[in-house]
Amino acid sequence: MPVVAALVGITGLSVGSFLNVVIYRVPRALSVARPPSACPGCGIRIRGRDNIPVLSWLALGRRCRECRMLIAARYPIVEMLTGIAFVLITVYFAPEIATTHGPATFGAVLQLAAFLVLAAAGIALSAIDFELRRLPNRILAFTGGVGALLLVPATLLAGRPEHVVSAVLGAAGSFAFYLVLALASPRGMGMGDVKLAGVLGLYLGALGWAQLAVGVMAAFAVGAVAGAIVLIARRSRADRRVPFGPWMFAGAWIGIVGGEAIANGYLAAVGLI
Repeated sequence: MPVVAALVGITGLSVGSFLNVVIYRVPRALSVARPPSACPGCGIRIRGRDNIPVLSWLALGRRCRECRMLIAARYPIVEMLTGIAFVLITVYFAPEIATTHGPATFGAVLQLAAFLVLAAAGIALSAIDFELRRLPNRILAFTGGVGALLLVPATLLAGRPEHVVSAVLGAAGSFAFYLVLALASPRGMGMGDVKLAGVLGLYLGALGWAQLAVGVMAAFAVGAVAGAIVLIARRSRADRRVPFGPWMFAGAWIGIVGGEAIANGYLAAVGLI
């Protein structure tokens, strides 16, 4: 497992480096493939030795080698977060892969791949939402499409066809719920949040009803706490707008990791089980 974790972590760092390209280019309607990465200050193409996740940023003293323009800390932070997230998610889903056999093992691998994609998309979308208050359709569509392609066969191979139903209903129900909220309060909820709700409903529903319910409700709890902190910390009204996308992802991961335990604890507390 340590070797696997190390390899997954290195992969996550590399994916994080690519996510920095996505975060900058996708909201600006630029290609993520061409041209190669370059310094936004001087336009010089970034050399391979200066493009090593985290280490290059530290070695260069946080500045471009050519023009000495300061490189934002967001770049190594995204890389490190992605590496850590990949390791934690692999460790969480690995037991199911190790304890299954035949087609179910392949299904568990597909499930892991789907949630690694969700983690990467979550980091990119959260960074964009914090900076620009936007959730680009290109990333949302990619995440939802990949989720459907991986999670449907994953649940069928695992012998849980009922989770296909909960995934579809979770996506549709979450989308509809957020759409009602957006129509009722357009200044507080954007259509990007509505689309993201559908994507997260798909992933949560693929794990089960408990994960879906807890994941949806946890987003509002986390968002309320974050909103309260922002209201206290910021004095300017212009600075008090809180993007909801990052808290939707936070709530979703609470549902993914602890949804079943939280739901069972609640039901036991009210005497329903």
